[in-house]
Amino acid sequence: MNKFILTCFLCLSLGFVSAYSDEAKKDDSKKPAASTNEVAVIKTTAGTMVIEFWPDVAPKTVENFKKLARKGFYDGTCFHRVIKDFMIQGGDPLTKDPSKEEIWGTGGPGYTIPAEFNDRHHDRGVISMARSADPDSAGSQFFICHGNPRFLDHQYTAFGKLIKGDDVLEKIATTPTHPQDRPDKRQGIESITIVPADSVK
Repeated sequence: MNKFILTCFLCLSLGFVSAYSDEAKKDDSKKPAASTNEVAVIKTTAGTMVIEFWPDVAPKTVENFKKLARKGFYDGTCFHRVIKDFMIQGGDPLTKDPSKEEIWGTGGPGYTIPAEFNDRHHDRGVISMARSADPDSAGSQFFICHGNPRFLDHQYTAFGKLIKGDDVLEKIATTPTHPQDRPDKRQGIESITIVPADSVK
């Protein structure tokens, strides 16, 4: 598969659309913390998942995700795109409003962050940043792999992995969907909190 076809396939299959202005291209975060003792607790309508971070390979991405989570940015959003054996995608603030379903998948935090492509594989449970054709267009949208889409390696920023809640991932990824890979039943993200790793049993 040549590069052009692969690029088209990635854009179409993931549907990551950038809706950010040119002047908001730069991230407003400061120096990323190198801490590995925090995890993300993703409370969904299907149950709870826990994600460990990889700040050693994607420090700015990890810090951006933590910053947004601490602000409550993700609370009330949903997994708006679900493809069994591939991934579940969330993180769009527009999904808080059901009346905006036509443009779900185009929202973000109002800025973008630079890509941090690395050697971690996109295997089941890995969390990675969604983006448009521009490598540096990720903002808040993310996806969690349900299959093992290693063809995404070195093209999307993997920054952590599921350590608890694989059954929840399975429930969401196998829920019935309709056109645009939208779940028939809303798969809500009630909250994402950042907590010390040793506080999660």
